[in-house]
Amino acid sequence: MPEKTHTMSTALQDLLEKKGPIRKIGVVGMGYVGIPSAVLYAASPFTEHVWGFQRDSPSSGYKIAMLNRGESPLQGDEPGLPALLREVVNAGRFRCTPDFTHIRNVDAVTLAIQTPFRNPADLEPDLSALTEGIRLVGKNLSRGTLVVLESTITPGTTQGFARQILEEESGLVAGKDFALAHAPERVMVGRLLRNIREHDRIIGGIDAVSTRRAAELYSRVLTTGKVIPMSAMAAEITKTAENTFRDLQIAAINELALYCEAMGVNVYDVREGIASLKGEGITRAVLYPGAGVGGHCLTKDTYHLERGAHLARERLDFPVGIESLYVVARKLNDFMPHHMARLTIDALHRAGVTPNGAKVALLGWAFIRNSDDARNTPAAPYRDALRELGADVIVHDPYVSDFPGITIHRDLETVLTGSHAIVIFTGHDAYNALRAEDVKRLSGCVHPAIIDGRNLIDPTDFITHGFVYKGIGRGDKNNHPLV
Repeated sequence: MPEKTHTMSTALQDLLEKKGPIRKIGVVGMGYVGIPSAVLYAASPFTEHVWGFQRDSPSSGYKIAMLNRGESPLQGDEPGLPALLREVVNAGRFRCTPDFTHIRNVDAVTLAIQTPFRNPADLEPDLSALTEGIRLVGKNLSRGTLVVLESTITPGTTQGFARQILEEESGLVAGKDFALAHAPERVMVGRLLRNIREHDRIIGGIDAVSTRRAAELYSRVLTTGKVIPMSAMAAEITKTAENTFRDLQIAAINELALYCEAMGVNVYDVREGIASLKGEGITRAVLYPGAGVGGHCLTKDTYHLERGAHLARERLDFPVGIESLYVVARKLNDFMPHHMARLTIDALHRAGVTPNGAKVALLGWAFIRNSDDARNTPAAPYRDALRELGADVIVHDPYVSDFPGITIHRDLETVLTGSHAIVIFTGHDAYNALRAEDVKRLSGCVHPAIIDGRNLIDPTDFITHGFVYKGIGRGDKNNHPLV
């Protein structure tokens, strides 16, 4: 270790030892990551108090009052979260505030702020929200504080612009006056508390002292999960790569589903056959096909990884003229909502109905089952495609209460009534109960169309009742005789 770096690390270690254990924590960003994290920290016996920081903006300021009443603004099914939130609020261990000056009195502060891409083609992320959050932390940063970035970021961000902003705003030096690390979130909506407790935590500090300090923070909320230390850059790559790999796996089964449709085969039979091959050294991680991939992570993390590689272009050895495998996978998953549109159009035509003027019941606006998370929902491009053809698309979701520019209905019968096509976009449990005779009665059509993007219904039952059926990967049924 160079002498200067060693001296800085020693100074930081001495400062942290003088400061003592982490007792007061700040969490910037009250969303799907920040809320459960703050609640778990507040429930820890090692924690004295937790501040949740949320801008009092027109779009999300309502969360402040809700959280301080002990009410979760997350409307999906999140086991354990509502009860634990009420507990820590009633105990006075958690408080949400728009006043970022409270950061001056915490021992550690984490940031979980979205980092989307406006246009993936130019590999330029929209870091405006994250930048603002980092500046607010920097303006109020005290010596000896640990700062952790949990947002998914382009490799190089922690040591790069994040460190630069924090130092400029605070007048302090990272690695000497404050600790800095990247510990990416690894949660899925519907299992937030469980994921934070049970998933191993990747922690990459800018130095060994920062890594150890961050490990102290996260160890208090881990149960079966363990800390995996590495460099900040390695942690950034780990997060972007794990989501990129999942996106790649989904693309693989989605492409296979398209192939099976073309060849008249049930992709789920093929999938079961592939997954049956087990044994020493054999891994067949076969996921499920579907109507599209949504959410905040998978839709953009590939581009963060690609951007990191492009920034290292001079050192990158790569085959000339070949597009990134990861980007191709991303494009294929983006294609699936358009394929759903094609299946809908084909089904309507078989039923003797043109898309122009047809009523389409779109079931599910959230991107994932039993959740209210509708970020980057694949239902949006599908809706746009059908509306361009003149269809009247009516959206139903049992969890999503509102969405900018979209009317979301909660009454399923109202949405199904008079519909020429019923399109299952999200695998909500509520849609498992769809009965062919009931749906047909509400539709009022001789041959209503039903398009299943999540393999939820029994095709034979609906076909027997006179429906025109289409399903992702159901080549065995998609060209059935009309009953």
